[in-house]
Amino acid sequence: MKIDGIDRKILNLIQTGLPLSPEPYRELGEVAGVSEGEVIARIKAMTERGVIRRLGAIFDSRKLGYKGVLCAMKVAGDRIDEVASVVNSYPGVTHNYLREHSYNMWFTVLAQSNEKLNDILSQIRERTGINEIITLPAENIFKIRVNFDLE
Repeated sequence: MKIDGIDRKILNLIQTGLPLSPEPYRELGEVAGVSEGEVIARIKAMTERGVIRRLGAIFDSRKLGYKGVLCAMKVAGDRIDEVASVVNSYPGVTHNYLREHSYNMWFTVLAQSNEKLNDILSQIRERTGINEIITLPAENIFKIRVNFDLE
């Protein structure tokens, strides 16, 4: 998938911080040397092509009062898509990925309280028929910021 120099510049800019202003795409365009409309069109095209998976803010959920946990479950190979669909149907699921291990599906869940978190996990157990879900609450938090220099 080819992207040109302007796309690369826009990607670099939005990785490091979308301007907090009434016209963020105009401001990005001024730095990238294109119009606001072109920035919007290019971001839309890169999203449609899968270059951009998500564009949004990242908040510290703990400071907002949320509870989170990393979970792992054993899912039969022929049920991966079905179970992933159930897990991903919950808005609090922020990541879901496969690993080469007997516990092959790993996902993270955020909720407003431990009670709500437990409720979500109970619903996942009920809907999938998979009762064993390992929960791994974080003991230490490490925030790693990764930016890819695309120019």
